[in-house]
Amino acid sequence: MTTKLYAKSPVFIQNIVISIYGYYWKNRRYGGCFNQKLADFKKHEKFSKDQWEDYQTKELRKLLVHAFTTVPYYEQSYKKLGFSLQDFKQFSLSDMHKLPYLEKDDLRKFGTTTLLSRNRKRGKFYSSSGSTGTPVKIYFSKEFHQTWSALYEVRVRNWANLNYKMPRAMIGGRRVIPTAKSTAPFYRYNFAESQAYFSAYHISDSTVREYIAGLKKSKAVYLVGYATSIYLLAQSIKNQQLKAPEMKAVLTSSEKLTQNMRQIIENIFQCRVFDAYSGVEACGLISENDDKELLFSPDSGIMEVLNAEGNYVNYGETGEVIATGLLNYDQPLIRYRIGDTIHISKNQQTRSGFQMLKIDEIEGRTEDIIVGSDGQKMVRFHSVFIDIQSIIMAQIIQNSYTQLAIKLVVDNSYVKAKNEKIMLERIKSQLGEITIQFLYVDAIKKTVSGKYKAVISTI
Repeated sequence: MTTKLYAKSPVFIQNIVISIYGYYWKNRRYGGCFNQKLADFKKHEKFSKDQWEDYQTKELRKLLVHAFTTVPYYEQSYKKLGFSLQDFKQFSLSDMHKLPYLEKDDLRKFGTTTLLSRNRKRGKFYSSSGSTGTPVKIYFSKEFHQTWSALYEVRVRNWANLNYKMPRAMIGGRRVIPTAKSTAPFYRYNFAESQAYFSAYHISDSTVREYIAGLKKSKAVYLVGYATSIYLLAQSIKNQQLKAPEMKAVLTSSEKLTQNMRQIIENIFQCRVFDAYSGVEACGLISENDDKELLFSPDSGIMEVLNAEGNYVNYGETGEVIATGLLNYDQPLIRYRIGDTIHISKNQQTRSGFQMLKIDEIEGRTEDIIVGSDGQKMVRFHSVFIDIQSIIMAQIIQNSYTQLAIKLVVDNSYVKAKNEKIMLERIKSQLGEITIQFLYVDAIKKTVSGKYKAVISTI
């Protein structure tokens, strides 16, 4: 069914379509090797620091040999630097600094070509949220998808005393409600997974009663989704002095969760918030356990935390994350500059007893919120730029409720009229009538912290 036909269909038909997709999605994630990987990840939790070091060393060597012999990008890059196959068979964790960074621009340029293994399994590409407005495409085979789903189950859901079979509500980036002007319900229901998928684009004080009604009707046990979207919903419920259904837990991700956001969400839904950080790149997982500890999972990848000079930071310091995923052999990401920073805990002792790196704060992406003329709010804009390959970088700027400016850095293949029309239609479908000015620039300035900000609002 095409997107246009879905948009014109009645709600019950849309629910059927989403449920069919949900059935496929459920089998893709929870079939095959899922149960075996589930057992493996649970077993790893008991590892000592020495066992973790041995495990990571063995997995890193295996990954580097694979990348050097089957991935053209790494084969060419590493040979230029003088590496041989024997070097990677004897590689140690302390040698990581000898390898070059994989920049986001390189992933955008080569992610669908030379960064893929010649021996890759059959799979699909999924787009990231795009911290600079321009998404990257990550390749997921079924086996990798099942492996990552098992890790998420063990270190996110299970740590929050949940499991994937429980009914849930989700607020995410999929446009399940195709138009900005819409009426309740503001969710669509996936019967295959007992999942109510709520729109992230229609949350406002005027719609919050329908969101509460949807949460009650769906009988969701827990809520999962973008940190900012869940916070905006909780804030609207608070503003209207309404009562939300009690949840077992709220799982947040994708954006920086402040202490104020956490407190409001927990008060409104009468439960704990469990924060996590990974991204669609899936080359590292940080998640919160029942002891309120943010821990990095060493079997998800190797995480280097570096200062501005490229040296490893000490416990108690903040640094940039350099990620090497240990699970995706089809499109390996080795020393990938993901663009986020974390603060490592000075005291590495854990109440849980897990011998994993403890983190005080995930700085992640802090983005402003765009507000439409009818009060609807929009945080994530990656869907606006998906599949427009000629856009190198983008930034959304709002100066009034009726006007947006989009700064764009583009390459020579960019087709102005065609691409502006696509972006205009996508934004208006979520925010309604709004004037958009396209500004073409040579570069987008970084913030004082050295990062790009995808969304800026002066209101």
